[in-house]
Amino acid sequence: MSDATARLGGLLSGGEAGRLAARLADGDTLAQALQSLAQSRRSEIRAALEDAGLSASNLSVTLPVLRAIQGAAEANTTEVSPIWTLPGNLADYGSLTTSIRALVLSARTSVTCSTFNFQKSSTLWNALREVAEHGTVDVRVYLDTQAADQNEWSGATTSGEVAAQLTAATVFRTRSTDGKTFRNHAKFIAVDHRFLVVTSANFSVSAEHHNVELGLRIDSRSLTETVEKQLQDVASTLYERVEGS
Repeated sequence: MSDATARLGGLLSGGEAGRLAARLADGDTLAQALQSLAQSRRSEIRAALEDAGLSASNLSVTLPVLRAIQGAAEANTTEVSPIWTLPGNLADYGSLTTSIRALVLSARTSVTCSTFNFQKSSTLWNALREVAEHGTVDVRVYLDTQAADQNEWSGATTSGEVAAQLTAATVFRTRSTDGKTFRNHAKFIAVDHRFLVVTSANFSVSAEHHNVELGLRIDSRSLTETVEKQLQDVASTLYERVEGS
């Protein structure tokens, strides 16, 4: 394997490699296939493909390489560790909920967040904005409309305030159908299509410092990509984009 191909393998997630391979196999040009990736990722990945000598005109080489990258990513070993919020920092095994901020700030390609209640007191309030403003990280946030905008949850930040804070991100809130608003109780953070944190904690100072909360940090590219894809697939039905994000 050449250095250029190895670099491409480190750059592409399994899902990205699979989407590129599928689009190219269907007859797309490279430019068309790259449309399946986040816009912030396309130029870097295109350059890496070209450095590795891979293109739409050389499918006999390009497709096996992309499928190999996809397979290697999906076969990665899953590692799971607990993440706690315990008053008085009583947790002696695993990480603390406050460590999620560092995980978000380490993102190179993507951050997807879903929560019920988002408060400005959360350590993620500024962390998400900092990452989104890099311009190279695709940041998406999914919120519950009733908790954010209908004063159901004391201290909650409105979806409009979140969108104003995260102007470089894409912010969604649950939509209403037939007079009923869908509820968003899914609480997770996915980073770089690899690390998945599923937690009972909301984005708030209480959840990060004072409550008893339990989460799991999972290092699994295939699982993380599956969770992200599922939410993206239902986004047009269950969520609406918040103006200004």
